[in-house]
Amino acid sequence: MDESQVVGGYGNGDIRRWKIEDGKQQGLTMQVNGSISCIAISQDRRWIVSGDSGGKVTVWNAANHEKVREIIEDEHYVCAVDISSDCARIASVDYYSAQIFSIDSGDRLLPPLTHYGATGVRFSPDGSRFATASYDQGLRLYSAQSGHILFDSGPQGSTNTSSFATPLAWPLDGQQLFVASISRITSFDISEDSYSSAEWAIHEHRAETSIVSNSRFIACSAGSSVSLWGCMSHKQIGCIIPNTTMISCVALSPSGQYLACGSNERAITIHNITHVLSPEYFVRGSPALPAPPIPLQPHPSQLPLVHVSDEAFKSWTQGDLASTEMLLSAEISGTSSASHYLLSNRALIRVHLEHWARAIEDAEKSLQIQPSPIGHMAMAVALLGQGDREGALCTFDLAIHDCELHEHRFLLLLKSILVFEAGNQEEAITRVGYLVSRANDDSTSYLYTQARASRDSDVLGIMYMRKGNYGSVIPLIERAKNLAPKDKQCPPLKTISLIFGWSFNALAIVAQKRVCETLYTEERHWMRRFKRARKSRTESKAKCAVALENVGDEAVRSERHNDAIIQYSTALSLSPPSPAGLFIKRSEARAAKGLWEDALQDANEAVTADPSYHWGYEAKYGALHGAKRYDEAIDAFKSMLDVIEQSDNLEIKELRNNYISPSETIVAIDVIVRENLKSYPLVVINVTTGCLCDSSERERIFKADPSFKELVSSMTSQLDNERILRVVARFYAYATFSHAWQGNEPLFQDVNAAQSVWNLPDTTLNEKLRNFCKETRRLGYNWAWSDTCCIDKTASSILNQSLTSMYKWYADSAVTLVFLSSVAHPSEPGDLTRSLWMTRAWTLQELLSPKVIFFYDSTWKPYLGDTGTNHKESPEIMQGLADAIKIPRGTIIRFSPDDLGVREKLRLASTRQASVEEDVAYALIGIFQSDIRPHYGEGADALGHLLEEIVARSGEVTVLAWSGKSSSYNSCLPASVSVYNQTPFNPPSLEGEEMETCLTELRDKLSQQVVLGIYHRINFLPPARFATRRLHLPCIVFFVKRLSIREHRSGNEKLYRAKVSGVGNVDFTTTDDLPLHEPRKFVFAHPWIARIRGPSDGIAWRGYPEFDPDADSDSDSDSDSDSDETSPLAPLYAVPVSQVDDYTRALQMIARLRQPFNTFLLVEQPNRHYRRVAAEKEIVISGLGTKITSRNIWVTVLEIL
Repeated sequence: MDESQVVGGYGNGDIRRWKIEDGKQQGLTMQVNGSISCIAISQDRRWIVSGDSGGKVTVWNAANHEKVREIIEDEHYVCAVDISSDCARIASVDYYSAQIFSIDSGDRLLPPLTHYGATGVRFSPDGSRFATASYDQGLRLYSAQSGHILFDSGPQGSTNTSSFATPLAWPLDGQQLFVASISRITSFDISEDSYSSAEWAIHEHRAETSIVSNSRFIACSAGSSVSLWGCMSHKQIGCIIPNTTMISCVALSPSGQYLACGSNERAITIHNITHVLSPEYFVRGSPALPAPPIPLQPHPSQLPLVHVSDEAFKSWTQGDLASTEMLLSAEISGTSSASHYLLSNRALIRVHLEHWARAIEDAEKSLQIQPSPIGHMAMAVALLGQGDREGALCTFDLAIHDCELHEHRFLLLLKSILVFEAGNQEEAITRVGYLVSRANDDSTSYLYTQARASRDSDVLGIMYMRKGNYGSVIPLIERAKNLAPKDKQCPPLKTISLIFGWSFNALAIVAQKRVCETLYTEERHWMRRFKRARKSRTESKAKCAVALENVGDEAVRSERHNDAIIQYSTALSLSPPSPAGLFIKRSEARAAKGLWEDALQDANEAVTADPSYHWGYEAKYGALHGAKRYDEAIDAFKSMLDVIEQSDNLEIKELRNNYISPSETIVAIDVIVRENLKSYPLVVINVTTGCLCDSSERERIFKADPSFKELVSSMTSQLDNERILRVVARFYAYATFSHAWQGNEPLFQDVNAAQSVWNLPDTTLNEKLRNFCKETRRLGYNWAWSDTCCIDKTASSILNQSLTSMYKWYADSAVTLVFLSSVAHPSEPGDLTRSLWMTRAWTLQELLSPKVIFFYDSTWKPYLGDTGTNHKESPEIMQGLADAIKIPRGTIIRFSPDDLGVREKLRLASTRQASVEEDVAYALIGIFQSDIRPHYGEGADALGHLLEEIVARSGEVTVLAWSGKSSSYNSCLPASVSVYNQTPFNPPSLEGEEMETCLTELRDKLSQQVVLGIYHRINFLPPARFATRRLHLPCIVFFVKRLSIREHRSGNEKLYRAKVSGVGNVDFTTTDDLPLHEPRKFVFAHPWIARIRGPSDGIAWRGYPEFDPDADSDSDSDSDSDSDETSPLAPLYAVPVSQVDDYTRALQMIARLRQPFNTFLLVEQPNRHYRRVAAEKEIVISGLGTKITSRNIWVTVLEIL
């Protein structure tokens, strides 16, 4: 709308117009069916256009809020809308295309223009073109008349987010286009055919970004703050603007004076940014923003104490602190020996940017080069910014010691300002008052005396203004006006502005004078009114104080806190008999303005006036909490509770029920912290100190942290467990390290001995660990976990717990940082999948389990230069990984152990190696959700333990489909996980017409009794299980009648031929020497019972007595099996859940036996156990074909060693 109103759209479909001044809604609520995703307002302010989740674009009359028309775009979300400058056309985008409509008719003016992933659209200022931005396909520029593509940036202009942020902005000349993406803004020069681009990083690197422009500057939101950038310079201007909530969208008023920030919490926050930017950045013409006269500036050479270049001075006085810092840094780096003045100036700039530590560092360097007044002053204001008041004042005294005689008086004035800023306002005002009174006693020239008196009066006036003593300001402003030189500004005032940031702008002083006159007149009005009353002086003063208090109360209710402070102050000046209540009210009004020290002073006055008045302690608590002096705030709150509990007044005692004590809050926090720490790593690195910290040490550090103290201090009436959880999760959030071990990595004992990772010797591997900690700290996390030094591998219990918990630790981490030591910089597509990291056993879970992951090349630069907030959201990186390991991209991004089958997980592990043999299995504990207990020293048996548990837990027998060398753990298990890289034989599915043909043949060949007998024997088989390393395997066996060697091959490999009952000849190769001349029984096992049963057999397992296969089967007369062959004890049996008739299901099962199947050979051992023969290649039998008889299908459970 205009400068006075803002329009907001909400998730419930509401559209509301608000007045900025009082926050009241204007007109009726507009509403659609669906959530509002975007809003645009025409430049003539006639139309409001909305887009919503139902795929509709709606045009509203801005004056009466009536719906004009509704345009159905399609079923997709409308992500963005815009209105052309002639107010006649609407542009809209969904995720798939852009469209142009007529506002008057609603007709589509162009066919849909495909742009996949499009989330933003903007007309050019003249309306002849429009641009769209996609989250992964970049920026496109179209002709608004023909729809032809004029420019396509490719992926470079991508927003990298699919959220409904505002990613596009144009300057007024239409020669550039700005596109926002996570962590950066890209500018495209579209003034010529040869398009060029430039990009720069913004203030926040992990949050989704929105931008808006008034054609002179860009406002860029990310996270919960906004940065401002010049459209022409591409440099940051002004300071960062903080917001109270996370920002989802931003808008500027026509002039640029007001910035509106919208959040997902239905809140719109309005910021007046005229005090942030100089007037040149605002568009004039609005009555709300008259153009002020441009003040005359003194030349830099005229300034006392400060020596600065013309360019830096101009930038500094315009308030562009970031650019000024860059200019000064360039001047410093451009000289062989930096001037102490340059370093002092940069220190002052960094003070205003609140970069305290860097400011102190510059000030120290300046003083080392040459002690000077400006160097000492820079150090003093930096120390004051850090809260060191005493150090600041002591340091400033050194400036007076090092100054010239003619500078002495000016430095006394600067010292007074520092005293004022340090909180000693009365003392500072007294000091400056003395200087003002002495100004005319000086024997120097009349003009300088005038200027000095004007200067000192201005300073004193600002002090009274800041203290709220408006009555004292008026004569000082008049005096300054009368004394000030008419032909130039006072250079000392400009120096004060540069050092302390105080404004002496003439227009501002006049405006302040008018405010003071109005407020002070109101005070005097009440005084005159009560003086006229013919009552005693004491009674008049008391009534006057009450009346002023009432006026102040009304001002508070209207949120006019400045007015309230004046009324309460005037009332207190009348010395009321019971001032405690007034002090409390003034304290609360000052607190509402953020004047915490003044509020605290009033609260202390209230406590002194009436120590039994608990509200005084509450006000003191509020002021201390606001000043972030949380320990003192908690003490004040405890004092309040004590006063309430000790009161003789029962009503006051009852108030205790409205509060909770800090000790109760601490207990609640402790419970949540300890519960959370149970699932966190046992030991982590504190990235600030570099020390290893266990859970108790982290608890101690948390309790010393301001976030803990703020939490305790803020919960006074009820516990907020959700907030506690958020604060705890944010504080304890940790980064995990994923890398390929390279040798003598720093271990737990090494870091403990050095007492910090920062103290470790300078080696390549120690530097790798330090870089991980630095990157963790840069990303904003306190804690880091590395498998090298955060596990005490000498303690077996700790080692075992760490190994079994590691998957969860990576999954629960805030971020996992992957260091690719083998990938050179700059990295190229494919480097990741070819890296050493991709071959290591442990890194499989480190890839799959984290929710957020960053890959870095060997120089710790982001892989492929991708600076996004999560590389799992990078289509290019994830697709490359998906193609390499052959699983869906979505499975890598959002992995759960249930997403993949047993065989697929083993395939992923099959190509990875470990330096320690057991780690091949232990690295899979989390992926398989296994309960095995690690035990280094068991060697290859570790894999056997894992596979045994998989079979025991799930009955899954696909782990038996392999060829190669057998494990010493059990002959049916492989010696190496690498065998699972083989693709096992999988017969084609038998269904439809082919199945019906088989069923017809079987009905003619086998009786129903025989078919059902086979069916029930197979269905009654229990699941596979392990007991004492022995596999109890349910299977169909085929007996070998004769076995012979057909060929001796290279090495020890031999080709055997077996004549198999019901099957025929089967050839296979093995290096084993089979006992051909011993009375041993050989059988081929078909364990794929689930495959035979089919996809919908509906088997349920229950307890059942021992099953004897001889009861229902005829032995092959040619086989050498004994008539007493029985199956082992089967405590589980299968109960079929009938879905089709048993006979048909039985025929389908037997039909599947006719198909080819993979099998393995077993040789009988003493005591009727079996051992698997390790075949060099998979053995595939052609199936029973037409030879199906009851005698050829032997169903049993074999015990395999």
